Amino acid sequence: MNDVFAIQTDLAKEIAGALQAKLSPSEKAQIERKPTQNGEAYLAFVQAHNLACAFEDFDKLKQGEQLYARAIELDPKFALALAWYSQLESWILHTFERTPQRREKARTLAERALELQPDLPEAHLALGYSYYYGDNNYDAALKEFEIAQRGLPNESDAYLAIGAIQRRQGKWAESTANIEKSASLNPKDSWPLQNLAFNYQMLRDFNRANETIDRAMALNPTALDPLELKSKMAIFEKGDFSVAEKAFEAAKTFPMSVDQKARTSVARLDVFLLERKYKEALEEAKSLPDGLLTSHPGALFGKYYLAGIAQKALQDESGAREAFLKARSIAEAQLKQSPDDAEMHGYLARVLAWLGEKDAALAEAQRATELRPESKDAFKGPDIVLGVAEVHTILGDNGPAIEILEGLLNRPSNVTVEGLKVNPIWDPLRSDPRFQALIQKYGGKA
Repeated sequence: MNDVFAIQTDLAKEIAGALQAKLSPSEKAQIERKPTQNGEAYLAFVQAHNLACAFEDFDKLKQGEQLYARAIELDPKFALALAWYSQLESWILHTFERTPQRREKARTLAERALELQPDLPEAHLALGYSYYYGDNNYDAALKEFEIAQRGLPNESDAYLAIGAIQRRQGKWAESTANIEKSASLNPKDSWPLQNLAFNYQMLRDFNRANETIDRAMALNPTALDPLELKSKMAIFEKGDFSVAEKAFEAAKTFPMSVDQKARTSVARLDVFLLERKYKEALEEAKSLPDGLLTSHPGALFGKYYLAGIAQKALQDESGAREAFLKARSIAEAQLKQSPDDAEMHGYLARVLAWLGEKDAALAEAQRATELRPESKDAFKGPDIVLGVAEVHTILGDNGPAIEILEGLLNRPSNVTVEGLKVNPIWDPLRSDPRFQALIQKYGGKA
């Protein structure tokens, strides 16, 4: 085991020398420090670390959890393993299971790592993510990320974390610069490129967004997230569904986990609705077993909610109501488990609007904006505001809906003129002169 760490240290120094890289004192200390004396613990850590890179695959992430736990069981003072375990818990909390237990676990692991090794940059990164994903406390997260970045000046993850916070704060130029730096430091990883494409999309710089996502897809042609983003951008920029159709055909040949199959199926259903292929959408929904969708938040809700919209379009009022009631019960159950889930409050607001419960729908929409106000989250806040516009549209309140949409077209958001044109959710607005004027006004800019 000593030989393994000695070889790693020598290699790191030789590579740094060959690249004429300047190593900070903390980096030199890290290179020479043995993270653990337990060989079996280190092996479990390396295996977990490899699995933790599978951002889209919940099954692999859960395997990584077990391996990190094994590493810490073998060496309870393995600070680096504690830090990365904490980061994994924060990611699962953010993406798959927003529960108080996971939030507490992420924070506890990060704090334990810092107690053992206060100068460990990865531990500060972990604590930052627990503030970020666990508490939406962006100021506290940024402070921890900046400490981590000073200790890891050549590390892609630190720049990406800082850039992720800056876009939440509406600092788009600074965010884009840091995420570009992250991508340059880790050119073989598609994840920083995907995040960079998000920025360009929000800024409606579709040329750069497409160039960036093409680079990500070249690195990993079977990754679903870049493919999904590429498809959405074609729709939002040009109203072009051909990219999505080709993507769904290609995805049939990809090896996918259960969770990935669920996400792909719901995305297929969503695109059918945008294409106004309501019968196909309904058939897709009916073909999806509920058990396939339980591992991803919003997927099970999406099945019944989108099925309700399809049935409504097909003038099956009783079928639509049944689907919306099912979607409502799913959303309410999810909110009992995660009461601070802004997105789920927004979903519930929409389904309540379809059910004709105006006051309850507006109350849920208000709750969603309180939990994730755009003034505090310029990245995801606009999506919550867009949901409020949808609620008003469903309820027949055209004026507030059009006012919200104009505001979103005036600032970074996922709203585009082409998106407004193709999405049937906005059909009730189309005969309104104010909506027509909006399309005319912003059509040239799009």
